[in-house]
Amino acid sequence: MTRYGAVLLALLAAGLGRVTGAHWTHSTDLDPNYSVFWTPGEEDITFEVQVRTLGYIGFGFSADGQMPGADIVTAWVRDGQVFFQDRYARGRGEPELDPSQDYELLLGYENGTHTVIRFRRRYDTCDPHDYTITNDTMRMLFSYHSSDPTGGLGSLPYHGPMYRGTRSLYLMEKLQLEERLPENVLSWELRNPTMKMSGADDNFYWCKIFQLPRMRLKHHIVKYEPIHKSGSSAHITHIVVYECQGNEAEFEINSRDQGQVCYQPSVPPLLYNCNNMVMAWAVGTEGFSFPPEAGYPISHDSGPRYFMMKTHYINSVQGTDIADISGIRVYYTASLRRFDAGVLSVGLDPNWRHIIPPGQPEVVSEGHCISACTQQAVPPRGIKMFAVVLHTHLIGRKVRLRHLRHGTELPPISEDSNYDYNYQEYRRLPTPVNIYPGDHLIAECTYNSEGRTTITLGGLTTREEMCLVFGLYYPRMDLSLCHSLPSLPTVLHSLGIQELWPGSSPVRIKSPPELADMTLESRLVTYDWENHFRSFQEATHKGSFKPLCWMKKPTFVPGTEDLEAFYPNITTPYRGTSTCHNRWKKPRRRKKPGEDDELALYKSISVQQSSRLNNSICNWRDPISILFLTLSILMFFR
Repeated sequence: MTRYGAVLLALLAAGLGRVTGAHWTHSTDLDPNYSVFWTPGEEDITFEVQVRTLGYIGFGFSADGQMPGADIVTAWVRDGQVFFQDRYARGRGEPELDPSQDYELLLGYENGTHTVIRFRRRYDTCDPHDYTITNDTMRMLFSYHSSDPTGGLGSLPYHGPMYRGTRSLYLMEKLQLEERLPENVLSWELRNPTMKMSGADDNFYWCKIFQLPRMRLKHHIVKYEPIHKSGSSAHITHIVVYECQGNEAEFEINSRDQGQVCYQPSVPPLLYNCNNMVMAWAVGTEGFSFPPEAGYPISHDSGPRYFMMKTHYINSVQGTDIADISGIRVYYTASLRRFDAGVLSVGLDPNWRHIIPPGQPEVVSEGHCISACTQQAVPPRGIKMFAVVLHTHLIGRKVRLRHLRHGTELPPISEDSNYDYNYQEYRRLPTPVNIYPGDHLIAECTYNSEGRTTITLGGLTTREEMCLVFGLYYPRMDLSLCHSLPSLPTVLHSLGIQELWPGSSPVRIKSPPELADMTLESRLVTYDWENHFRSFQEATHKGSFKPLCWMKKPTFVPGTEDLEAFYPNITTPYRGTSTCHNRWKKPRRRKKPGEDDELALYKSISVQQSSRLNNSICNWRDPISILFLTLSILMFFR
């Protein structure tokens, strides 16, 4: 074989390996006309979009689902030529061309109905205009139009509100386990009754009580998945299932009802006793499978017999009625696995002592599972946490579960710096995390209260706030809720209060003199948060707190009933490493006046030219394409 022939075969093999039939690990439909497929790699991630249009398409990411600050690519195919551009948005107008084109086009074509574009990029390009892709909740943006832009660098026609959208997704979530279900598996459907959402109901939560199916023996839940009525899934953001504790006779009566809108004054008080999350599903995912060595135990003899399912609906088309019977399908079996799985709740107990001041871009709250609790409750060989749900309400922005051992802070068990309340589910950890007796866990939540003019207190309703992390683990232990609550002296000190009048109702302040006889409620409402926010944060961080270590009974872990605790002494804090390495970073020189426009033009033209080569490689079955590529390579080596 000649040298030219060997080079030709090598180049053909390299090119074909990059762009032919991909195996996609993840996929979702962003709307009925727009599908996305992707596969995370070691240092980069590959996408393919398939859109029912012969015009241009847009795809990208932003922190909040809005255009300002978004990282976007646009692409279209005209006369067999692919136009592919890395852009960014300063505002709500047309995104600008990025001087650093960091998305790599792999494939692009049109058929009779669709435009298909495949591309990849590094997780962190070190370009300030590119959004860093992490395991945080990603806001994916999409748009499309029936027409191409005019000319290679023409302005994009406006897509209009009906041909754009945003979706929260976990791009790097570990895949479902492809495990065959046992032959004797049973299914239990937690399905909302036939109900009709009025066109006026644009956003609400529906709560329904379910009774566990009759069973003589203990079973294991091994998997759950969503149930959709055709056409209704576009109106559901997430479904959460909680265990219920309390008067079983009352729960039995409520289980016969069709349910009700959650957290309204008319809701039965016993629904507030359903607060231990067991299952969670978010739109765009397929449910959850337990690892082959563990299953979640259910039984009529031990454990809860009643569960509450909470479904969040959004009716985006005003004035349109929607009928829905969606829910969760649970698979369970009498063929028990090696370990019983359990749920451990870590965080702040939902209580008014959890105070979030108004008008602040960042308020940090922390809930502790202290070492004295884990020392007694966690078995000597430890537990393995394999999945988590991070949970706040509407103003939560960041959540992480911190992990301390003997004064050393280990990497966070899980974290999300771009949290979305409307997109929460159990997230499988890349590797199960060992938690041993004496470990200290901290659920840390960061809130943005700039949109609120009054304080937000801890509680169960969505107008109140939470800071909880639910962890699935095995083997099961008796510890169920491992929470904390700021002590009353800490709360009073953070508000500048020295002493209360004993037995007063409403609660009144005794000292200092300038606050004497003011009610505690008035102090909370009228406190000068703007000028005293920092001192409030410091007082709540350094002050004492009450640990609440609840067993499943429910009783406290022995010896913890009267404990008062303080923030642990961290001798070795955890410091994350930067994902942006200098060797990846492209050198940037000082630009001459007007050079930006020239650079953008050059980048666009070079991307278009490279797309022609990609297209010739993609159409490798066409003899003319092979001939063109062969001649090009031979001419190159002459």
